[in-house]
Amino acid sequence: MSGRNETSTGSGAPEESLRTVHGARAHSAYERAVAACRYAGVAPDAAEIVPKDPVGRAANALRLSARSLAALDASAPDPAADARCARNTAATAALAAQVAAARESSEAADAALRAALAASGAAAAAAGGTAPGRNASLNAAAEEAERRAVAAARGAGWSEADAVTV
Repeated sequence: MSGRNETSTGSGAPEESLRTVHGARAHSAYERAVAACRYAGVAPDAAEIVPKDPVGRAANALRLSARSLAALDASAPDPAADARCARNTAATAALAAQVAAARESSEAADAALRAALAASGAAAAAAGGTAPGRNASLNAAAEEAERRAVAAARGAGWSEADAVTV
């Protein structure tokens, strides 16, 4: 492989195909965040404009992610913007995982937190670089990290088997 980024999900995948990839990851991360918040007892009304604690930050991030997903679903495909949306929802899920892991200290909770942080990092990598949202290998790594985060969240008991999907 050359030093240049690959610029699609395959050979010449259109922006709509990239929208599907990033949108699926964004929605999955959002569902993980909702499930972790529900598990940790974080209610939507805990959102604060200027959050003062992890619970308020998680609730506010969840609110902002919901808005971002609504904008994603209503806008024209834009791989860079779509990847940023997936990155932001993965960061929200990582924050929610921190709150959920703090509620219950266990090996499964620690594994779910590590997986959520890895998914957030992979989503950030896919959203960055010289071809934001278009690098096939970074997108694939982000998809795999999201699948692992979903499995780890289920393993920790934060979500039902059918509630969170990739």
